[in-house]
Amino acid sequence: MLRGSAYHVDMSTAVLSVRLPEELKRRLDDLGSRTGRSATFYVREAVESYIDDLEYAYALRAEAEAARRGELKTRRLDEIAAELGLDA
Repeated sequence: MLRGSAYHVDMSTAVLSVRLPEELKRRLDDLGSRTGRSATFYVREAVESYIDDLEYAYALRAEAEAARRGELKTRRLDEIAAELGLDA
């Protein structure tokens, strides 16, 4: 964003440098050319849409590992089914 003759930098963002395979960078650039958006826009969109899935998957993995080590209280499926009245 321009303010006067100086650039205004949004301080709520941070810079991350990423190395990409040439083919992926070319595809991002081509997409940007076709849509009028920058490659950075599409990288940010991809990260934003995928990070929730990654966080969830790693949290599940950590929880499963903790359960295997006996660090979490667990219940048997038949106990849960009985409690829910599904043991008929």
